[in-house]
Amino acid sequence: MKRIAVLGPIPRDHIVTHQGDLIQKWGCVTHPVIALSIMAGDEIEIIPVSHLRTVDMDNVKEVFDGYKGIYQKCITSKNDQGDIISLRFLDMNNRVERQTGFMDPIVPDDVKNILDCEVFVFIPISDYEISLDTLKFLKKKSKGTIIFDAHGSTTACLANGERHRKFWIDRDQWLPYIDVLKMNLEEAHASWFKKEYESQDFTKSLDIVDHEELRAFAHHCLGKGVKCVYITVDSRGCLVYYKQRGKIIEEMVPAVKVENVIDTTGCGDSFAGGLGFGLLKNPKDYIGAARYGNALGALRTQGKTFSVFKSQEETDSIISRTYF
Repeated sequence: MKRIAVLGPIPRDHIVTHQGDLIQKWGCVTHPVIALSIMAGDEIEIIPVSHLRTVDMDNVKEVFDGYKGIYQKCITSKNDQGDIISLRFLDMNNRVERQTGFMDPIVPDDVKNILDCEVFVFIPISDYEISLDTLKFLKKKSKGTIIFDAHGSTTACLANGERHRKFWIDRDQWLPYIDVLKMNLEEAHASWFKKEYESQDFTKSLDIVDHEELRAFAHHCLGKGVKCVYITVDSRGCLVYYKQRGKIIEEMVPAVKVENVIDTTGCGDSFAGGLGFGLLKNPKDYIGAARYGNALGALRTQGKTFSVFKSQEETDSIISRTYF
């Protein structure tokens, strides 16, 4: 049975959606883990790796207990630390964030017993949650594909609890240990920076898709050892960059269309889980993995609970209707 690990926080989320609805639930790692369980829990083993507050352990494990294929022994509370986050959406894609609880970082000791996983999906939401030593350890000791979401690397938590976008200044120290890099457009802008900025540079819109700039960034990452770069561009879809016969390929994989967006919390995490599933099936099919990512991200928007996710047959049907 193939094994896939999903590593990051399981925050206690308090969410006010763009429609004004209040949602309280467990976030981040829970989205892709449960999505993968519903889709293929009989055929794969899913291993969430996270640190929690002791008071939250029983509640989180109870959430996972109802789903197949989830190995829970890598969820721990040794240091009694875990993320607590409030999110207030201004519109479907933009939100104000505050953090009042903090998970201690995932370190090599947390992954030493799961080195046989075929895929590792890292989905940190803040810059302290994954140790670089952990990626180095996996690169040396495991043959598994390392997928890394740049959301954490481009997000800082201030002393007053406010969460803000930051430049990924030490990017090149991380890239050699990442096989697949995933981010959204805003995070891409924070990962590809100029030598010097003028004040007016910081007032430019981050929603603009500058293909030349994104190509330069992807070229840089691929030159540092990354095998594929995924940049999601909201409802438009996902840009995919990878090398084929020495040439860099750029392809836009259109989004799976949805009629009514209810809650976008966890869409990026679900997308990363879809990438992991696609690459678990075929480690070289980067476009196929993007389709799974788009499908799971789109499904996540369709409700407030985990019931939005579908079986593999239903998910494959969504992909078939969208792309073939």
